[in-house]
Amino acid sequence: MTETKTVKIIADSTCDLSKELLTRYDISVLPLHILLGEQECEDGINVTPDEIYQWSDANKTTPKTSAPSMERAMELIRPYTDAGREVICFSISGEMSTSGNVMRLAAEELGQEGLVTVIDSANLSTGIGLLVIEAAILAKKGKYAEEIASKIELLKPKVRASFVVDTLTYLYRGGRCSGLAAMAGGALKLHPKIVVEDGVMHPTKKFRGKMDKVLLSYAKEMETDLKHARPGRVFITHSGCEEATIDAVRAYLESLSVFDEIIVTRAGGVISSHCGPGTLGVLFLEK
Repeated sequence: MTETKTVKIIADSTCDLSKELLTRYDISVLPLHILLGEQECEDGINVTPDEIYQWSDANKTTPKTSAPSMERAMELIRPYTDAGREVICFSISGEMSTSGNVMRLAAEELGQEGLVTVIDSANLSTGIGLLVIEAAILAKKGKYAEEIASKIELLKPKVRASFVVDTLTYLYRGGRCSGLAAMAGGALKLHPKIVVEDGVMHPTKKFRGKMDKVLLSYAKEMETDLKHARPGRVFITHSGCEEATIDAVRAYLESLSVFDEIIVTRAGGVISSHCGPGTLGVLFLEK
């Protein structure tokens, strides 16, 4: 397989990978849509998470998010299939969005189902990103789409994706928790830990107190799992946290001497729309 024929990796914008990582691994991104009232934006293209927070607070509501357009998906995929390259597309969990279906329909419309493989990540944010990078590494080694997809399916259950939410306001506005839970969380300074399993988010416990201490406690509670993680990389992904808090979590992860690379990323617009500012997660692959 020549270099020009290596498998092309595409992910939807919920993978939350930085521009540096996208460039390093030659990954292209298909943006989801974010609706700020009547204004339709593309995630990562013409709206920032901070602008989303400003709009959300001003309007006392959460933006609606939706799957990418099929036209945009076709536009992104076409140059690679026209060149005879295999393409693997990663989507956010099918339980959360129809993004993956859009990718499949785009491949059908192009008449290139044979060259395009769509993988439902059963995850979100850099839980997807972990899988996308592994696929990109395999593609650079010259592996074909079928082999890459098989390896990724084996890795999917090994993704450990969780995060702690600072404010329940955004989850409440989006109808993702009861008003009583939102009020209790605000009054008692409770911060839920959300875990992604089998493509679905669910709360597992609540931390109490100031967020800087909470996030360090959250990371330290995963120490046994972290010490048994795959050593390649771990993500600290946040939706707008204090630098000192991020640095403390990073220093703790460094102290474990497990990971070759500790990567800090800022969550994109879609993820930030639903979790709000101050959220932080530590995401990795178990062995």
